[in-house]
Amino acid sequence: MNILITGGAGYIGSHVVKQLGELTDHRITTLDNLSTGNKDAVLYGEFIEEDLANFSEIEKIFKVKNFDAVMHFAGSIVVPESVVNPMKYYMNNTVNTASLLNLCNIYRVKKFIFSSTAAVYGEPENKNVNIGELTKTAPINPYGMTKLMIECIIKDLGFANPNFKYVILRYFNVAGADLDGRIGQDFPDATHLIKVAAQTVCGMRDKIYIFGDDYNTEDGTCIRDYIHVDDLSSAHLSALKYLDNNNSDIFNCGYGYGFSVKEVIDTMKKVSGKDFQVEITGKRAGDPAQLVSDNNKIISKMHWKPQYDNLEVICKTALDWEKKCNA
Repeated sequence: MNILITGGAGYIGSHVVKQLGELTDHRITTLDNLSTGNKDAVLYGEFIEEDLANFSEIEKIFKVKNFDAVMHFAGSIVVPESVVNPMKYYMNNTVNTASLLNLCNIYRVKKFIFSSTAAVYGEPENKNVNIGELTKTAPINPYGMTKLMIECIIKDLGFANPNFKYVILRYFNVAGADLDGRIGQDFPDATHLIKVAAQTVCGMRDKIYIFGDDYNTEDGTCIRDYIHVDDLSSAHLSALKYLDNNNSDIFNCGYGYGFSVKEVIDTMKKVSGKDFQVEITGKRAGDPAQLVSDNNKIISKMHWKPQYDNLEVICKTALDWEKKCNA
C-alpha cells in the first residue's frame, strides 16, 4: 500500500513509521510541520515538511501520491493547554482533520486510521469499572472534545461512503521509547508523567510535581493505564490489516490495568536507582481521577498481542532515551 502518515515525525507517529519500515513493504510518506516533531525521528520512507492547515498544498500531495491509506497523528495533545487555549485545539485538531478527511473522500483513500484518545470518555461515572468502547463519551476538556468531534466526522463519512473504511484507536497513556534507543518522546515542554520523571532523574528538572493527592483513589493520586509506545504502534499495523476483511470499528488501546502517579514515581526511582524530589501541588484543570481501559475488544477482534506490558520496562526505556538525549 501507499500510506500517508500525518504527524509522523512526532512521538507515536515516528514509532509507527519505524514498524512499518521494518515489518512491511508499504510505501511510506510522512507529513509533519515539525512544530513538535523531529525529522531525524523519521527512519523510513519519504518526508514532506508541510502543515495540514495549508489545504491547497496538502491537496497537491494527494493528487500526486494516490494514497491507499492514511494514518492520522497530527494534532495538539496537551490537556491543560486545551483548557486555556481551546481555539488552537479546535482549529488544529478538528478543522484540519475535517479538511484531511475531505481530501481522503475526494481522492478515494480506502483506509483511515485515527489517533484518538481515552479523553473522549471524560470522567467515567463508575470509577470501579474499566472503560469499554461502549462507555458513554463525555469529554471534560477541549482536547477530548476535539477528538470526539473528529470521530463523529469519520463515522459520518464512513456511512456516506461505503468505500471508506476506518479504525479509530482510543489511546490511554502512551509512554516509553524504542527498545534500541533510536527514537523516543522528544516533545518540547513535556507534561507526560513518565517522561517528566525520567527527566528529573537525569537532572533536567529539579523536582517532579504531583498535581493533587486528594482524588478518590487508593493513594489519592490519579490512576492511568500506561501502554508502551511500541505496543501501541503494533496496534496500528494490526488495524491496517484488520480492515482488509472487516468493517470499520473503534478500539481502546491500553493494557486493562492502571497505576497511580505515586506508583509510577516509585517505579522510576526503582529502575533508575535514584531518589529525587517530589512536591504535591494543586490539581490541573481537566484531569479525571481514573482512566483504565477494557481492552478485551482489541485483543479478541484484532488479535493484538502486547509485548511490553510491564511498567518497569516502560519506565526504563523512557529513562534510557532521556540519558541518550542528554549524554
